[in-house]
Amino acid sequence: MRSLCPVCKGARFVHPLLRSGKPDYSQVVPCTCTRQEADAERKAQLQRYSNLGNLGSVSFNVLNKEGMRDNPSDREQYGKACRAAKKFAENPQGWLVFTGPSGCGKTYLAAAIASYQIENNGHVFYITTPDLLDHLRSSFNRDSDMPYDEFFEQVKNTPLLILDDLGAQSSTPWAKEKLEQLISHRYSNQIPTVIVVIGAIDELDDRIHTRLVSSPLYQVCSFNSKSPLLVYEWQQQYKLQKEMTFENFDLRRDLPEDQQDNLEKIVTMSRAYAENPVGWFVLLGVNGCGKTHLAAAIVNYRYQQKQPAMFIVVPDFLDHLRSTFSPDSRISYDQLFESVKNSPLLILDDFGRQTTTPWAQEKLYQVINYRYNARLPMVVTTNCSLDELDTPIASRLSDPDISAVENIIAPDYRPRIEYRSS
Repeated sequence: MRSLCPVCKGARFVHPLLRSGKPDYSQVVPCTCTRQEADAERKAQLQRYSNLGNLGSVSFNVLNKEGMRDNPSDREQYGKACRAAKKFAENPQGWLVFTGPSGCGKTYLAAAIASYQIENNGHVFYITTPDLLDHLRSSFNRDSDMPYDEFFEQVKNTPLLILDDLGAQSSTPWAKEKLEQLISHRYSNQIPTVIVVIGAIDELDDRIHTRLVSSPLYQVCSFNSKSPLLVYEWQQQYKLQKEMTFENFDLRRDLPEDQQDNLEKIVTMSRAYAENPVGWFVLLGVNGCGKTHLAAAIVNYRYQQKQPAMFIVVPDFLDHLRSTFSPDSRISYDQLFESVKNSPLLILDDFGRQTTTPWAQEKLYQVINYRYNARLPMVVTTNCSLDELDTPIASRLSDPDISAVENIIAPDYRPRIEYRSS
């Protein structure tokens, strides 16, 4: 009995037709539906083999060809990298290396290359460098699903390897040895490879760096070396602050004369600081009095002048610091902490009672003490009095040699929602 296709209800396998129109009984081919089903299953197998996970949905069709940043030089860099990635995906030869800070789009371009290859039935394997080393360590365990030698051979010889986050791994002698073995093997056998480097390629271990730049058909796409947090733009989570300017700050409030005078004086001081940010500017006041608006207005003014600044909400910053200890983090603890410590202008918004834990006190004191000693400009907003803050921190914030402390005495002016009982 013939096997029937459940879709077209015809035979699953048929004889192709000769030019004369008669069946060629010497051959048997699957029907169109069966071929499509087999093709879908093959692509599903390639997707599973690729190890892309959630990155499997990334493709050149969904990527913005000029990136998401407003800075013209950033858009130009991303456009060149995107074109290079597409060309490599169409004909993988040699090595393509992406370098630059976390968050600039390197991983998405690498994932788009992988998706293109899978769509065209190519074998590709994606893995981050820390995950690779973790898998290699775990493969020594007798309960491991794949023995060490088998897994390492798969990575070394996969037709196209995408090695992400090179530079984020811990630099132990064992880790260096494994990475050198992997890269030297693919270098010697001229196997196509995409490598995503965190930071600058010159910062890599000398032997790995030499292999990368000596590879045949080696091509590097470099993104801006500055931290993504220091560019002239707001990050996505700060949509409200992006719209806060001196021009739309509400000075027309029904306030007593002393409060109105106080508010006008502090707005004037904030404008002056935005024009020439020297020293520290500390804004005290209750929630909703306008501290965050004025701090964000300072940042927006600096961006208009094409000057870098970093705005962070302190509780969020502490959460981000904690998250960098996760193996899934795309940015290392040191990268994030150093970018905050060394920002040309730092705004610490909502500084307050989150400093009650010893770990939080230590991290925030390290930032503040570093900037105090380096005399780096900073704006701090808090709804606490300085007496309520940790003493070492309060002593730095209140030092008149570097810090101007102003208290906004106006009340919360935000619209209030009245809840009525039903």
